[in-house]
Amino acid sequence: MSQAPTPLTSRPAGLAAARQAAGRRRWSAATQDRVFAYALVAPALLLILGLVAYPFFYAIYVSFTNRVVGNDGEWIGLGNFRYLAQSAAFSSAIWNTVILVVASDALKLSIGLGLALLVNQRFPARGLFRSFLMLPWAMPAFVAYLTWRVLYQPIGGGLNLILTGTGIYSGIIDWLGQRATAMPAVIAASVWRGFPFWFVSILAALQTIPAELYEAARIDGATAWQRFRHVTFPAIRPVLIVVTLLSSIWTANSFESVWLLTQGGPSDATMIFPVLAYYGMQTQRLGEAAAVSVAMLPVLAILVLVATALMQKDDEA
Repeated sequence: MSQAPTPLTSRPAGLAAARQAAGRRRWSAATQDRVFAYALVAPALLLILGLVAYPFFYAIYVSFTNRVVGNDGEWIGLGNFRYLAQSAAFSSAIWNTVILVVASDALKLSIGLGLALLVNQRFPARGLFRSFLMLPWAMPAFVAYLTWRVLYQPIGGGLNLILTGTGIYSGIIDWLGQRATAMPAVIAASVWRGFPFWFVSILAALQTIPAELYEAARIDGATAWQRFRHVTFPAIRPVLIVVTLLSSIWTANSFESVWLLTQGGPSDATMIFPVLAYYGMQTQRLGEAAAVSVAMLPVLAILVLVATALMQKDDEA
């Protein structure tokens, strides 16, 4: 007995059901892929949340309390910030941090750019010279700043021995003990320690510029300054923005450069935000110390926004 043929009207319904089943299988496979991807990312995400996000937001919370060591404290709102606004040490920290960052970055840029332009040329022992310039960056910061502290010693220090030995100055200069010389001494040590980062970053950007651009500029009669302005600078501008941002953040947050040399003295002449926060920790006033750190956030956020805007402008251009 032959089977009756399937009615034509039932075929579209069966076809739709089959398509829905295939779609569910495909959706299930896609969901499995997403879940697997999230599972791979989850450990790193949890690590970032635990090591970065939690301390960050907890520090903001503590800055609005009068917490001290051994006591959770109470919510006092802007009390710590009002106290800091009236503190002479906080005012000195703002001014000194701005001076340290601006002066250090300007000198690092000048030295790093000049040396990068020099090393980008061909001359004998160029590789050895380039490696020698990286020594300050390779040296541990603790060792570097302690070495500078020895050089700055008023009696037996290297700088005073050079000045007296060459007859430039016969007296004794207390480089780290006078307000007039303390901050310049810290800036000099910070520049020596940090300029290799600028140097190697700018050198890497210079080596990506095609030589044909310089050759075309020479054919057009461009001078050395015009070649730098119209060929070199536009090519290294994005790198300069990123390096300036990173260097500014690192310098503003540098603790060892000031603490190992002057500990913020004399008379707050070199007091900066990290050292002031450390003094707050030493006195066990955790809320006040956290407020000092949180007070830096708007400045650093502005730096990031400005750098991001400049880089986006370059990309659009």
